[in-house]
Amino acid sequence: MNFQLTDEQELIRQTVRDFAERVIRPVAQQLDETAQFSVEITRQMGELGLFGITVSPEFGGHGMDTLSYIIAVEELSRIDGSQAATVAAHNSLGIGPLYYYGTKEQKLKYLPSLCTGEALWAFGLTEPEAGSDSRATKTRAKLEDGHWVINGSKIFITNGSQEISLGATVQAVTGEKDGKKEFSTIIVEKGTAGFTRRTMHGKMMWRASDTAELFFDDCSVPEENLLGHIGEGSKIMLSTLDNGRLSIAAMGLGCAQGAFELALRYSQERKQFGQAISKFQSISFRLADMATKIELARNLLYKACWLKDNNLPFAKEAAMSKLYCSEIAKEVADDAVQIHGGYGLMKDYEVERFYRDQRLLQIGEGTSEIQRLVISRYIGC
Repeated sequence: MNFQLTDEQELIRQTVRDFAERVIRPVAQQLDETAQFSVEITRQMGELGLFGITVSPEFGGHGMDTLSYIIAVEELSRIDGSQAATVAAHNSLGIGPLYYYGTKEQKLKYLPSLCTGEALWAFGLTEPEAGSDSRATKTRAKLEDGHWVINGSKIFITNGSQEISLGATVQAVTGEKDGKKEFSTIIVEKGTAGFTRRTMHGKMMWRASDTAELFFDDCSVPEENLLGHIGEGSKIMLSTLDNGRLSIAAMGLGCAQGAFELALRYSQERKQFGQAISKFQSISFRLADMATKIELARNLLYKACWLKDNNLPFAKEAAMSKLYCSEIAKEVADDAVQIHGGYGLMKDYEVERFYRDQRLLQIGEGTSEIQRLVISRYIGC
């Protein structure tokens, strides 16, 4: 593998880093404290080209490679997990299924506006009783007189309830085959009768991102709103999660990088016993371990992206990347708080937010336990 980034990828990194430092960092703490979703920042990220990064220009996207997208998410996460979550969920879970499985008519209808930042889209998979076990889905859709009538609910859905959130792709049970549930995915636009959305409050992490509950009460949409074919729901869901794992891994990597930089800078400024604490071996060795873990995580994730961009199997490496990067985010954020001492527990210091934000990474889009299950199957266990 060639570990040298292209000029375009280096430009993307620097452009997104500059934007995150200039636009997001000054308000990140306040947005977190007030749990406020920023439509303005979302639209600015759209203007920067962070939505539809890998979508073909034919449908309003930018036609870039996977690694370019992952670098963008990494750089956002280095400053703020909430804004990174908006971009990652919209691209991987919102745009992804529509782009990979939609008809040309569906793509032309939805993707152009979703690639500008003027609108967001969600993926409705998780339910109150269906998390890791997606086959426990209870939401049902029945075909009646040329319409899908949907009943059920979804929970923990990113980008699901804001005014600029135009709708969701919903997994539902559409029948049974050989005694097993048949799953399909259906497009549901906001404003559809019987479709209601509610913002979830009281989150520990990603407090400035939008997390929603979705409710379907005899919600009726046209038959042509089916995404893919009947019975392809599990296939679409699993494929979407494979791609999504890369972006969650990027969030873990960026979170770890940001927490490390905060700890390094603090250790160089904080003095005890007459010298900067970075000069003490217990601190310098801890920082060395943090830097090593981050480098390993980056190489693993970038390899998974390289495999995908070269049309090679990447699902195992995506699961490994998601597992390792999210676990490293936990370890590095914890070490960063320890280096800050008591100040690391105060909201006045950014590292406290990083410590909270990393916690979802071992849960969302497949828990660490599920990643280990996926990996174990690939290695023949």
